[in-house]
Amino acid sequence: MTPEHTQLIRGLGLIAAVSVNVANIIGTGVFLKARIMTCNVGTPGKALLAWVVAGLLAMAGALTYAELMAMMPRAAGEYGIIRDAYGKPLGFLYGWTQFFIARSASAAAVAMGFAIFLNDFLGGDVLRHAYFDFTLPGGHVLSFGRLQIVALTAIVITTLINCAAVRVSGGVATVLTAVKVVLLLAVGFGAFFYSGGDWGHLAQQNTGGACENVAAATTGGMAGFAAAMLGALWAYDGWNNVTFLAGEVKNPGRNLPFALIGGGLIVMALYLFVNVNYYHVLTPTQIADVPASSSVAAEVVRRLLGSAAVTLMAAAMMTSSFGALQASILATARVPYALAKDGLTYKGLAKVSPRTHVPVRSLLVLGFWACVLALSGSFDTLTDYAVFALTMFYALVAGSVFIFRRRLPEAKRTCRTIGYPVVPILFLIVSVWLIFETIRSNPARSATGLGLILLGLPVFWFLQSRRNAERN
Repeated sequence: MTPEHTQLIRGLGLIAAVSVNVANIIGTGVFLKARIMTCNVGTPGKALLAWVVAGLLAMAGALTYAELMAMMPRAAGEYGIIRDAYGKPLGFLYGWTQFFIARSASAAAVAMGFAIFLNDFLGGDVLRHAYFDFTLPGGHVLSFGRLQIVALTAIVITTLINCAAVRVSGGVATVLTAVKVVLLLAVGFGAFFYSGGDWGHLAQQNTGGACENVAAATTGGMAGFAAAMLGALWAYDGWNNVTFLAGEVKNPGRNLPFALIGGGLIVMALYLFVNVNYYHVLTPTQIADVPASSSVAAEVVRRLLGSAAVTLMAAAMMTSSFGALQASILATARVPYALAKDGLTYKGLAKVSPRTHVPVRSLLVLGFWACVLALSGSFDTLTDYAVFALTMFYALVAGSVFIFRRRLPEAKRTCRTIGYPVVPILFLIVSVWLIFETIRSNPARSATGLGLILLGLPVFWFLQSRRNAERN
């Protein structure tokens, strides 16, 4: 396969790169996590502190990643960093986890979320009809109905959008990100100016709130704060999304650090602004009483606009989830492309379109797998299992800054980690603490997640042996 058939082009400018990052970070977490985090820690001050600490952790990661990505701006950036720092087996496990488990399952979950929000927008019953149910051994029920059709359609549409030239898909991400930011500002300013709220709520504590579906083991103390941190980190997840497109960003030495750091700062400011205004409108107990099937944002808007709130919030969440889905599929498709270029999977996935210069085959494979997971209903389970492992990979990438500083001292670094070595060390310490707390609070789920990741090792050995046999 000739190089021109596998070469990406740098078509993403600074605004598009920032937009892709922001679009993937802002999904539904800022709408859904305030209730759970309030139950975890009890007071607005601690909940806001969790948002701040989680945001600073993501920022510490972004500051560290900025040096690495500016130094080695290649497709599926994190994969290349892990491969070069720790070897091909670990690099493959990273790609396996991201493509086959974590990000494809996340895309399926976001697509189903989009379908649910569309159903809410249409009145709550239109898309609930299931054409048939199929019960698997063990009691797991597979359903296929209108919700699944909408989710599959969303995946197909976003996949096709991303098959266009990267400047086109980047432009779509820019528009959708602008809409998301406007929606969050509208919720925040509406709550501030028109709610008749009380800033005294910020000094109160949750007393007797329902806290539906929040485990008692994750309320109060360090365990509660760790759980709140994980909730906030889930809302910040995607802070590193633009690194997957490192091989397609113009002037990467300047624009990649700006996209990572600037995007993170924008989202952190928006999250704090919106959450402070949640507590301005509602007391901590009222927030804890919000049903698990609803959101704090919907309750705030309901107080502002009455019955129209459900429709408007459903539209807002639809827009947010569709934007996150488009950005996620755009970025994740670069993982199988990079693996294929290294000969670690089917080499045809390394081919790019001669017209648009994007890895269309990788996009189609990712779209297909996300559709399978959406139909299987296993996406939430997979993301739950993989979340702590992704934190481990983030820590490995951040830790590689020490390896490359020692191994490649003369390498060109257009951006250096601000606060080195303190910032990456703090990132590693907090990441290890979160991993430990996750394993301690749910060892069975963590072990299953690790097992799913390690399943990639026999796949790697099989592919390597096949490649060696072809050479011989």
